[in-house]
Amino acid sequence: MKKLMMSAVMVVFAIAAHAQGDAISKFFNKYNDDESFSQVNISSKMFSLFTNMEVEKPEDKEVLKAISKLKGLRILGKENTSDARALYKEAFALIPKTEFEELMSVRDKDRDMKFLIKEKDGKIAELVMVMGSMKDFMVLSIFGEIDLKQVSQIGSKMDISGLDQLKNMDKNNAKPAPKEQKKPTSKDNE
Repeated sequence: MKKLMMSAVMVVFAIAAHAQGDAISKFFNKYNDDESFSQVNISSKMFSLFTNMEVEKPEDKEVLKAISKLKGLRILGKENTSDARALYKEAFALIPKTEFEELMSVRDKDRDMKFLIKEKDGKIAELVMVMGSMKDFMVLSIFGEIDLKQVSQIGSKMDISGLDQLKNMDKNNAKPAPKEQKKPTSKDNE
């Protein structure tokens, strides 16, 4: 009887964990047929086609190597809408905080942007970016084996707004790189 109860409890936890991990997919699916949203879905097959390209620059070769490790990219966005803030809050609330860790947040006068990661075996397995302003909303999910520096370069080459913020990340600990402080000069002491 104890084995049966323990098995039932494990099944319930497994189902709950799967449902949480799939929450961001549910958000994408919820608005999948809503034509007021812009959508981009790139499959692993498309990324593998990129890796067959011939490039000459070493940095482009690095980008192609990083692309080859990606399994997919999904973007859902809505521009010039009155419900952008509500969509931002809805998407952010769906991200399971037990699975994702906040990597970085950017806030300026009219928009909020959060980057969250899910790690697996010591590597970044998924990167989620949620951006909201008074009139614009976007959620992006990249999954596979992710190198943040390369994702920033991929974002700039594919013109994906927001991913350029990742270039400011310190490679060693995935935290925003510290800002350099001005060293005092002899004129400062006068």
